[in-house]
Amino acid sequence: MDATRPNDLSDGKLGRRFYVICERDRSFQAISAGHGGGRDLKGIADFANGRRCAKNFGNAMDSRLTAGGAYVTSETKTSFKGYYRVSAKQDAALIRSFVQFDGEGETANAREREIGGHPAELLRNVCLRKDPRGRYANHDGYVPFGTLVQYAGGRSNGCTSWSPSDAGQIIAILKDNPTTLYIYPDSADIGAVARAVAAGRSLSGAGQYWNASCLKEIGSPKFWPKETLAPMLAQYKMNHPAPVQRPTPICKGQ
Repeated sequence: MDATRPNDLSDGKLGRRFYVICERDRSFQAISAGHGGGRDLKGIADFANGRRCAKNFGNAMDSRLTAGGAYVTSETKTSFKGYYRVSAKQDAALIRSFVQFDGEGETANAREREIGGHPAELLRNVCLRKDPRGRYANHDGYVPFGTLVQYAGGRSNGCTSWSPSDAGQIIAILKDNPTTLYIYPDSADIGAVARAVAAGRSLSGAGQYWNASCLKEIGSPKFWPKETLAPMLAQYKMNHPAPVQRPTPICKGQ
């Protein structure tokens, strides 16, 4: 994956920056993939990313940032997320798969961060609907029900998100067949590009690379190591305690 390339090309078009390569078949396919949205810790640090281009990268817990580097795909976990409306008289279940990544070096905490690949879809505005005979009903006979949102042109919490159709193909390929994944750029790449930009040198002359349109948009990239960012995140969490989690509401009319 080349995370320096644009994600959202506007007009409903997505940038193809995730590359599926099979050496045995000599095949190559380029598809879209989201990047970590990051966060804006008001008054402490702003490392949020826009939809189109990623400026900030990092490997800290709860940073919601993409960490470039080497990974190996591992087990796939599939879970029921809830029901959503397909038509006036038909509902469908959202069953989403998640491919766990294992990393090395700066990406070694991928499992701890729950970093992996999955379809860019989720349910919003979830409530509980009575369905005592449903296969996914809880002990009180309720199932979650919400609005399906697909965000292939959006951002993730640091994971690699694919469009639902592309995800289905990729996850099928990876089933019981681990493979390598490399996400560019890693921290060394980012540091080298940032130094070249600060010195006013051309990237090609410095032997470095960044997508030109995104570099123009972001100015200069930045890597936030966990040693630097973790204390900031801890401070923000202490200053902004999480609100008391309220139970999922019952759907109206239930």
